[in-house]
Amino acid sequence: MHLYNAWLPPPVAEAARGEAAAFAGAVRSAAEAWRPGDPDSAYATLKWISVFDLFIKAKSDVAPEDVQALVELGLEIFNASQDKFVVQIKWGGLVVRILRKHGKRLSLAVQWRPLYDTLIKTHFKRNMGPEGWKVRQQHFESVTSLVRASRNFFPEGVAAEIWSEFRPLLENPWHNSAFEGVGFLRLFLPANSRNQSYFTIDWIVQCLDLWNSITNCNFWDIQWASIIARCIKYSSSVNWDDFLPMLFTKYLNMFEVPISGGNGSYPFPVEVPRNTRFLFSSRTRTPSKAIAKSIVYLFKPKSLSFEYFEKLINFLEQFYHPSNGGRWTYSLERFLRYLVVYFEKRLQQEQFDTMDEKHDTFYLGKEERAAFVKVILKLLDRGQYSKDDSLAETVSIATSILSYVEPALVLPFVATNFQLALETTTATHQLKNAVTSVAFSGRALLLCSLSSSQFNDSSVVDSFSDLIVASLSNALLGMDANDPPKTIATMQLIGSIFSNLATVGATDDVPAFLQSTTLSNWLDEFFSRLFSVLQNLESSSPINEGYQTSFMSGTFLVEDSPYYFCMLEILLGKLSKPLFIQSLKRITKFVNANILPGATSEVGLLCCACVHSYPEEASVHLLKPILMTIMSSFEGTPTTGYVGRVVPDKTSKKATLSPALETALDYYLRVLALAISYAGPVLLNHREELMHVVTSAFQAPSWKVNGAGDHLLRSLLGNLVSYYPIDQYNQDELSFANELLQFHFQSALEDLLTICQTKVRSETGDEKEHLKVTLLRINSALHGVMSCLPEMRPSYKDGRSKEVETMFFIAGSAGSTVGSSEMREKAAEFVHIACRYLLKERADDSILLALVVRVIDALVNYGSLEYEEWSSHVHAWKLESASIIEPPCNFIVPFHAQGKKRPRWALVDKAQLHSTWRCSQSTYHRYRTNADVSPSGLMVNLMNDLLDLSLYNYETVRSYAGRSVTKLLKRWPSLISSCVLTLTENFRNPKAPEHAVLGSCSILSSLTVLRHLTTDPVSLSSFIMGILESSHHESLKCQKAITELFVKYNIRFSGISRSFFKNSESQDKPGFLSLISQINALGFETNSLHWRYNLMANRVLLLLILASRSESGTYSQILAQTAGHFLRNLKSQLPHSRMLAISALNTLLQGSPHKASQDSHESLDQPKECNITLTGDILNEIIQQEGFMTETLNSLSNVHIISDNDSSSKGSYGASSFQSGSDKAITYFYFDFSASWPRTPSWISLVGGDTFYSSFARIFKRLIQQCGMPVMSSLQTALEEFLSSKERARQCVAAEAMAGMLHSDITGNLEPGNNWLMNQLQKIMLAPSVESVPEWAACIRYAVTGKERSGTRAPVLRPKVLECLLTPVPQSMGTSVLAKRYSILSVALIEISPPKMSHVEEQYHVKILDELLDNMSHSSAQVREAIGVAMCVACSNLRLSGSFGPRGSPHDVCGDVSMTEQIGSEYWCKRLTDGANELSISIQNSIQSKQLESTSDSDNDSGVDHREQADAKRMETIFHFMIASLKSGRASVLLDIIIGFVNPVLSLQETSNKDLSLLAKSAFELLKWRILHRPFLENAIAAILPSVGDPNWRTRSALLSYLRTFTYRFNYLFFVPSALLYVREHAAGVLASLMKGADKDLSKDFRERSYAQAQGIIDARRRNSKSGHSVSTVHGAVLALTASVLSVPYDMPSWLPAHVTLLARFIREPSPVRSTVTKAVAEFKRTHADTWSIQQEAFTEDQLEASLEPSHSIIWSCSVIHHHLRHTLLRLRFLKISGCNVYEPGLLKCVYLAGVVTSCIIVALLRRSSFGTRYTYSAKQT
Repeated sequence: MHLYNAWLPPPVAEAARGEAAAFAGAVRSAAEAWRPGDPDSAYATLKWISVFDLFIKAKSDVAPEDVQALVELGLEIFNASQDKFVVQIKWGGLVVRILRKHGKRLSLAVQWRPLYDTLIKTHFKRNMGPEGWKVRQQHFESVTSLVRASRNFFPEGVAAEIWSEFRPLLENPWHNSAFEGVGFLRLFLPANSRNQSYFTIDWIVQCLDLWNSITNCNFWDIQWASIIARCIKYSSSVNWDDFLPMLFTKYLNMFEVPISGGNGSYPFPVEVPRNTRFLFSSRTRTPSKAIAKSIVYLFKPKSLSFEYFEKLINFLEQFYHPSNGGRWTYSLERFLRYLVVYFEKRLQQEQFDTMDEKHDTFYLGKEERAAFVKVILKLLDRGQYSKDDSLAETVSIATSILSYVEPALVLPFVATNFQLALETTTATHQLKNAVTSVAFSGRALLLCSLSSSQFNDSSVVDSFSDLIVASLSNALLGMDANDPPKTIATMQLIGSIFSNLATVGATDDVPAFLQSTTLSNWLDEFFSRLFSVLQNLESSSPINEGYQTSFMSGTFLVEDSPYYFCMLEILLGKLSKPLFIQSLKRITKFVNANILPGATSEVGLLCCACVHSYPEEASVHLLKPILMTIMSSFEGTPTTGYVGRVVPDKTSKKATLSPALETALDYYLRVLALAISYAGPVLLNHREELMHVVTSAFQAPSWKVNGAGDHLLRSLLGNLVSYYPIDQYNQDELSFANELLQFHFQSALEDLLTICQTKVRSETGDEKEHLKVTLLRINSALHGVMSCLPEMRPSYKDGRSKEVETMFFIAGSAGSTVGSSEMREKAAEFVHIACRYLLKERADDSILLALVVRVIDALVNYGSLEYEEWSSHVHAWKLESASIIEPPCNFIVPFHAQGKKRPRWALVDKAQLHSTWRCSQSTYHRYRTNADVSPSGLMVNLMNDLLDLSLYNYETVRSYAGRSVTKLLKRWPSLISSCVLTLTENFRNPKAPEHAVLGSCSILSSLTVLRHLTTDPVSLSSFIMGILESSHHESLKCQKAITELFVKYNIRFSGISRSFFKNSESQDKPGFLSLISQINALGFETNSLHWRYNLMANRVLLLLILASRSESGTYSQILAQTAGHFLRNLKSQLPHSRMLAISALNTLLQGSPHKASQDSHESLDQPKECNITLTGDILNEIIQQEGFMTETLNSLSNVHIISDNDSSSKGSYGASSFQSGSDKAITYFYFDFSASWPRTPSWISLVGGDTFYSSFARIFKRLIQQCGMPVMSSLQTALEEFLSSKERARQCVAAEAMAGMLHSDITGNLEPGNNWLMNQLQKIMLAPSVESVPEWAACIRYAVTGKERSGTRAPVLRPKVLECLLTPVPQSMGTSVLAKRYSILSVALIEISPPKMSHVEEQYHVKILDELLDNMSHSSAQVREAIGVAMCVACSNLRLSGSFGPRGSPHDVCGDVSMTEQIGSEYWCKRLTDGANELSISIQNSIQSKQLESTSDSDNDSGVDHREQADAKRMETIFHFMIASLKSGRASVLLDIIIGFVNPVLSLQETSNKDLSLLAKSAFELLKWRILHRPFLENAIAAILPSVGDPNWRTRSALLSYLRTFTYRFNYLFFVPSALLYVREHAAGVLASLMKGADKDLSKDFRERSYAQAQGIIDARRRNSKSGHSVSTVHGAVLALTASVLSVPYDMPSWLPAHVTLLARFIREPSPVRSTVTKAVAEFKRTHADTWSIQQEAFTEDQLEASLEPSHSIIWSCSVIHHHLRHTLLRLRFLKISGCNVYEPGLLKCVYLAGVVTSCIIVALLRRSSFGTRYTYSAKQT
């Protein structure tokens, strides 16, 4: 039994024994409700979902066989309900929750194919259903969660099936299907024990090759990293050591951090479709989780993975430092968090696994644990003071977890950092983070201080006790009302430490800091600080009055965190009785002496903690004085006489309390209400006083005091009747509770009835006040007893008996029963009478009506008060904080735990919350599963009252009543229908006031009502027609509310009931067709309906017809008419109607009858007979109307709003510039479909733009396919005008129409001599206009886009289009036409799938390449760029196609293609690369010669210049090719060519030819991001080595810049000396970066050699001041030293002081040596400033004096002296804790003398300095 259930109150625990049988019965009932032959019976099972959830959340003990039966039933229903989203969402979610909870106890075999088919059918098809995007999103998340939960249950052999299913999608990495394929692989691929054998070395190699096929794509990296991580975790038999270099290279480069001052993110990431990104999203948005998981599970004893991991951390640690943050901080924070989380999970799994020989070699021992923790400590050290709160918190959590794994390493680290934070005066913010770290490690510190087995040195253990003492003492300084973060951290620390202690102060046989004397002093100081904080608090929220005031409204101590009360509860509960009495006396004195309205909740919680710890003592010393104070304050005050039979004071009828007295009474009453929350039986000692105080509070003539009395009565009743896991009630408490109920509930009800029936107070004028107090008393009583007062009894609908048989599911009770059902029913009757009276007589009083709403809510919504209490506590309390949790793996103690350990107080609180939740749910579902049960007549009356109040004039009353109605409807669904009919009538009624419409919208928009519409045809019809007939409400608020309601219905639409289609047409139950006809009457523009309502009518029409697809008879009747209606709307004058018509037609048109098949092209004159011929006939009739197509094209052109500035449509889709958010929600579906166009990434900037709308093109394509030649003829006629138009918008529509025609696979118009399409296409290609190039390029791209999922089937007209594009441009045409042709060629070739490329298409590629290679030196820069891009696409297509081997018969090959196949890729590759290096050298030489020689006018020189220009232009084209390859990601198949161009890129960075240099720099920046794998890495090294000795210094500088990135990405060391200053300094920076991750021995050898060389120069200068070292030699040695010093920022290794000192000795050298030394020392001081007070101890005094400039050395020394003096004075404050008298004269004298001497030293030092005057103020201040 779960602990929470074991701690249930005895009566509840006894009842919970029957939950297993109840669960079995519920499973049987659900199974009986499901009839496999009737899919609609799935809806009848939905009512059991919430019941099964009860057993999961209640942690009930249920039989595994019942759980298995339920899972099998759920999967059966899920798979049988393919078109029922709601059913699949509900059952899928339930199965997921069950598998997570009970999965380890089940033996299942789940098939993956039905789950995959569900995903494909509902989310990856072009024509999806009408469901709203919210529903589709929930459905997708439900299905994918089910897949993830079921993966462990996939049977054997499934991994191979899944791989073979999705592997073909990955063949073309430049098609979007690859992203879908890898997404599905990550989702489905199982790694369970049944499928582990599939993951072999060969399979992993294949995966890594596929991963490398796309670079610089975050989505792709996340998917593959997750797949590999899953394999690493579960495939322990695979030896991963051979893959470590490649994997860690991947992992390092997946963190986008700035290298060498560059950009931290790739400038051109590969574009992934938005839909795919959403569908296969990662919660972390970074690959950090997968990387961390891989690394942790790669660890094995004696494995190289630790070495690789350490090197990775050495590279990344610098980016954790506070001064080095940026957008990469999030991914690095996630990386650290998941490293520690997965490491903890792995250790936990290994500790409880059965050790055997097979796995023994994989388990981590102490050595491996220590190695991991040492490396992680580097990140913790850097990130602990981060400015990013998430990173700082993660560091604290990681510190806490690792302190249990390797305390010998982590705890000294915590102690050192805490001491550093105390001593660092320049960074006071560090104290908060340091205190938090100690708080999170508090339990580990205490465990280690009691156990020395982990440590060889006892002084280390003693230091932990010292740290606890120091932290408790010094942390008190952080308690400051003006510094909330530090105050909260301090309280968290105190709570953490005392939470792990037993009772303290009871004996002196404990460490000194736990002895009573020490603790007594500490407590005095603590309470002094706490009281000071409370006195200076200011409430963050205004103090409301009466019933609106929350119990917990207060300051940051209450609202921002739960640590305040937790700390007080723990601290006071752990004190021995003498210490508690001491503390209690101080608290009592403080409470009685101060009235703090701004800290009422805080003081109340302080008193509550006292009462909770020692109720008897607190009752005497705290509660009684407060009661006496309140009673004495009430003496002599005027009374109202509203309570009981007390006669009011006649003389004080109008008298009120003074403001001071009112504030005091309100304060003390609220403090008392909080204080008695856990008082228990001790309240009986003050029974009379409490009765008197409560009555006096309600008698007071002050609404503020009445409200405080309300809180007190609630708290008192709740304390008397409620269960608590430890303290149970007794009979006397129940007697007291019943007495209070009799007096303040039943008596108040009678008073209420008397007032309403006799108007007894109306004559005196105080009826309102009397009603307020009476209702407040009733409300207080109901909220106090909550569900302890039995609920009203329901009845059977047929009235066959009054007593309803209740169904038992789970046990739960808030407390002992008081009162009876009759009492609640009587209250319901009286309150109903009062509500009617108030609505008639007091309709303008919002306070009275709001009180009535709350009373009704408490009466009818049984259990909701407990649920609200549970919900607020669950969200407010952070009981899962790492500061109080001990992880399962604890290596400090000799045993591990099965789960997390929590303190007892936290478990008690969580058990109480669990019991409260059980109470709220135990009766909630008793009657929901029984359709024959209905609410009582009294409850129906109160619901009608709430319904009236929910339509009330005052918004506050409306909102309260609306929420209450919604809760009531959710529990009693039978009430919804009548409620909907009532509310929708307000829409139809022209005289309905604004507030009635607003209230109706509020209730109707609730999910409860919207879900009900799915199953109730009458409610649905009333709802839809009510909205559509509500246009007469002219109020803006009404219109906005109605629109928002419709939009919410739209996005949550989940279909309609099938019973709707079976309804016979009658007045009571209108049928589906009659509803359609009513909507049709509103959906046409011929009536005077407002355009928004016209839009709504059309949208509903579309939703309903799509929802009727499953009813073939109904669907076929209305499909044709509806499609024709939306076709006419294409030429609508309303822009929104046009957009909706586009969405509708794209969904309704199937386009199948006239579509040509793959094998044979059927004539359009013989269309197939099919069931949608009627639709085609009607559409043809419309299309053939005169001028229809021209008008339609004109209307669609108006959608294209072209900007004057950027020649692109405003908005990314349709007419977004004139559509609001709500309009878009009406017109657009969730997704058009996953395979949205374009299906390949768009990266060619020459033809970029978003003026082409594929949805328009799809309409034309579908119309042609469905209607045949008439559409083609009409389009041809209409397009003649548009093709010749100069308007850009008309060109856009023409392009879209042409695209649809070309992609429709219709061949009827391509007979010889009638090739209209190709003729028009040729004209477009030769048109001189360039403005419309983007849309015509998109047109061609759409026309040649491949069919099917992977785009592998070519459209019928693709060869014709390619032939047209291959036609050469006449010489007479301008260069812009040629550039346009090459650009369009590029986008056309992008859409060809290389793996399935035909031989004809290969021949096209070769012809194109021939032409491109011949024109590489074209005179136009625009043409050269287009050639480079086209070459990139053509070459990469051929390369990838060739990798799949020969296809087809060689006899089909002719011409250049055969030659290409005979010599492989050498044909075009050789032409492209031959002489590239020589070409760059020639260009360099010619530029240099021009600079040295004067220009000659000879003919020979002119010929040379012409050749040189041609060479430069050819090189520009090569650079364009290189840039396009790297930018597009196609370089993965062209790396051998790209590497061949590295040398020209490096050498041509700076030339007089600016265009060429700019291109070289662009290629260079992209090249830095390219990851190379073997053998390309070796080739790259060989390619760049010649640049080492290049005589041009610019080339060597570019080489070093590349090497800096190159060696980071590939961890390869290069250092090349140079005689040029800029190059030398650049090289030093490269070297410093390399040494951070280089081999330790290599770095050490370099440091020693560079140190020896520099020392040799110094020694030589000492012997001979004129030694013959050149400046460059000395500078080289200094730069080497600088590289060593800067390679360890923030750290202080033992060798560093000597290096810094030696470096500083070169300060007197001439420039540039001196400037290098100055910069290096300044950087050293900057990176070590925060920790200098500690790290300076590594230097000797001589080294300190030598390593810093004299003036700076003095100031540093002064600051150190000043710091230590200040710290000494601060510590004196706490000496008294150890018993020292801080006021001893001798001690004070010593301190005074120390201060005088220090001041003299500082002044003397400053006078010696030439900068003394600058620091005069500092000296005086010190």
